Amino acid sequence: MNSKPIRMPGPDHPISVTPTKRRVAVSVDGKLIADSRDALTLQEAAYPPVQYIPRKDVDMTQLQRSAHQTYCPYKGECSYFSIPAGGERMVNAVWSYEAPYAAVSAIRDLLAFYPDRFDVIEIDSDGHTNPGALTSS
Repeated sequence: MNSKPIRMPGPDHPISVTPTKRRVAVSVDGKLIADSRDALTLQEAAYPPVQYIPRKDVDMTQLQRSAHQTYCPYKGECSYFSIPAGGERMVNAVWSYEAPYAAVSAIRDLLAFYPDRFDVIEIDSDGHTNPGALTSS
């Protein structure tokens, strides 16, 4: 029996997952880690939007799974990855819901990156670079 609470998104705690309409790229110390035109934006309640990037668009050789895990009653169990080449600030800097609850099943196995730990570049459809835009919708 699962003793952890499970909550459904609703009017008091809305969650939406929509395609990101721009290219999202993530780098560490100038090294490109992720580059995607298939990212999804998860908007949860009043929290800043989060970009979830498909693993096919991430250099998984740069990531190392960590033992750290957390739980969200709306999304489920969360696994973490570190980027050893990035040093201490990259410990548990990437997360993934590998078996999310049905309401957010679209983020299954996608990766999210803590924006304050990365050199983040989002390039819009006009080719303009927007540093630090990973958390903007």
